[in-house]
Amino acid sequence: MKRIIRAAATVAAGAGAVLLVGGAGAAAADGPVHVVVNGAFENRPGELVDIDVRGVRPGAAVTAHSPAFPRPVRLAPYAGRTAEAGRGHHARPAVAPSARPGAYPLTVRVGGRTVAEDLLRVRPPKPPVFTVTDGGGAVRPGERVGFWYDDLYPGERGTSFAVRSPLFPAPVRLVHDPAGSHWNNPRMFGATVTLPLGAKDGTYKVTLTGPRGHALRDARLVVRAARPGDGDYVGRTRGPAFFTTPAGPGRARAEGHRVGAGGTVNVLWRDASPDPGEDDRLTATSPAFEAPVRLRRDDSKAGDGDDPRYSGPARIRRALDPGAYPVTVVSHHGRVRRTGHLLVTGAGREAAARTGDGRDAGAAGRPGAAVRTAASAWDGREGREGREGREGGSGRAAGSGGSGVPVAALVGAGGGVAGAAVLGAVLVRRRRTRPAG
Repeated sequence: MKRIIRAAATVAAGAGAVLLVGGAGAAAADGPVHVVVNGAFENRPGELVDIDVRGVRPGAAVTAHSPAFPRPVRLAPYAGRTAEAGRGHHARPAVAPSARPGAYPLTVRVGGRTVAEDLLRVRPPKPPVFTVTDGGGAVRPGERVGFWYDDLYPGERGTSFAVRSPLFPAPVRLVHDPAGSHWNNPRMFGATVTLPLGAKDGTYKVTLTGPRGHALRDARLVVRAARPGDGDYVGRTRGPAFFTTPAGPGRARAEGHRVGAGGTVNVLWRDASPDPGEDDRLTATSPAFEAPVRLRRDDSKAGDGDDPRYSGPARIRRALDPGAYPVTVVSHHGRVRRTGHLLVTGAGREAAARTGDGRDAGAAGRPGAAVRTAASAWDGREGREGREGREGGSGRAAGSGGSGVPVAALVGAGGGVAGAAVLGAVLVRRRRTRPAG
């Protein structure tokens, strides 16, 4: 309810109140005084009411009065950054435990003068309630479950509550969060816990215990893992795909993405129905990575409207031969296994050491370097292969193309004109040196 008073005339309006005052109240105010009461409707005895008054100077003594409160309430001036936003006072008094249901007047006073008015409504108390937030049905292993105990009732005491169940290795302690969504209920205690990934299907007893460990309330929790036919059994996965940081996930490619040895690439994974708890354990592995990559859920605005997606940066090993390397993501408790391939360009230090080329990995990563390295490696084998050919051997290494040059060494070389010329020279030399049958 909102009231505007000008020269002692009162006009009913919306929620809150605005008054123009005279006398001592006017000396403490810069203009109209605004009061906003959050929770002004349907308060239970013992609940907190948020009172916010603006327009009164910080040095003034501001108090709130109502028969719903045990005593007058002193409001404190804004502090910190809130003080910079505007002059105001604030308090969160509790409705008296003995207050009966009904409507109570609320007045704000400065220097003995009423500067704002409102109404406060009180509803009947209700008995303590223990709630298990299980989504209204069975919960999956790895899913989070909430426990709440509301014992805001005259005469209730104690703050040490816990939940015990065969599901959990230890009691789950319930606490009150004054900054949470139940700030107005000082006797709302809660906790959220993740069900063990190995929890077996079944119905489990959950017991709420009080300060001395004695049982207060019982509840039931149904656990059932996803089964064939369930929409979340294997989900609808896409990936792994790869992208660079400037390009972003919108340009991720599942195949054909190139990255230099020693470079970094981002791995992207999408799943329409991720397994509960998968946000904390999804990884991508590859022999090309320095270490397994933790894929973290993308909670940015860019992910809105899309399937849940996960990504993480992977560092490519420096001493790595060029080629196509598998990247694997396993999800849904091993039921889903998908593999993509990442093209690594440039010769690593190991390849350079074997060929005797003497160049570092950075040089090998330049355009055409992989082809030149392959040519050098072929030169080193030419004499041996010629002898093997004369002795009846094929002279070709496993995994080589028709020229005997390793296919992996040519993938992603970025040869262009220079690379093609070098490769052509290799092929010509091969034909010229091949011994006659």
